[in-house]
Amino acid sequence: MNKVKTIVRKEWAEVFKNRMVIFTVLFLPLLMTAIPLAMLSAMGSGGTISASSRMPAQMTEAICPPALTGGECIQLLLVNQFMMLFMLVPVAIPATIAAYSIVGEKTTRSLEPLLATPITTLELLIGKCLAAVIPAIAATYGAYLLFAVGAWIMVANKTLLAALLDARWLVAIFLVGPLLATLAVTFGLMVSSRVNDPRAAEQISMVIIVPVLAGFFGQLAGVFVLDMRTITGVAVVMFALDALMVYMAARVFQRESILTRWR
Repeated sequence: MNKVKTIVRKEWAEVFKNRMVIFTVLFLPLLMTAIPLAMLSAMGSGGTISASSRMPAQMTEAICPPALTGGECIQLLLVNQFMMLFMLVPVAIPATIAAYSIVGEKTTRSLEPLLATPITTLELLIGKCLAAVIPAIAATYGAYLLFAVGAWIMVANKTLLAALLDARWLVAIFLVGPLLATLAVTFGLMVSSRVNDPRAAEQISMVIIVPVLAGFFGQLAGVFVLDMRTITGVAVVMFALDALMVYMAARVFQRESILTRWR
């Protein structure tokens, strides 16, 4: 365990020298929090939205409690659309950190001494994974807490507030978020172990954001409704993908072949 802690501290000392990482960790969660809060502020209590506006019946039944007015229901729907952007935080932050994790050590010439130490491959991977996942999860939880506090201050209707902070988003933030972070980290580690340039590693690793964006635009287009059943299904799929990616990352990360390839 001490070796894993050492790896985590070493990773943070090296990775957070990168301005792109600092920008992602600090700015992205604040931006993802500001967007839904700005919408709440602009729409007020829902009275500025026409109650006669029409919404698909499927979305209304899945998201809106019966006690909400038409305007409040539309307000809830719009904020929920952009709440999907929260899922970018546990993906973008660890992808950036993990992408720099291995190839960055090559550029600083610390990779060979690290791989030559008695630390096992499993301990090394766990340390690097935790170094990327912990900041991502902390940023995600912190951003959601800021949103919850802001919504509590802005929304007078407690039924609307409860709908904004319902169990769907608790499952999404506190369960799917860490699963997404783990997926981004393992993918980033695999990319980082195969390329020679930190910028190329970061750019390739950010491909992992595409499924989240696809989900965001799919929800906007009405392809699916982000209800509890959908989120639960996503969590199950993410768990299976994480298990597969962890296995693949352990297979790809062969210390001897990495040293031989990069000499």
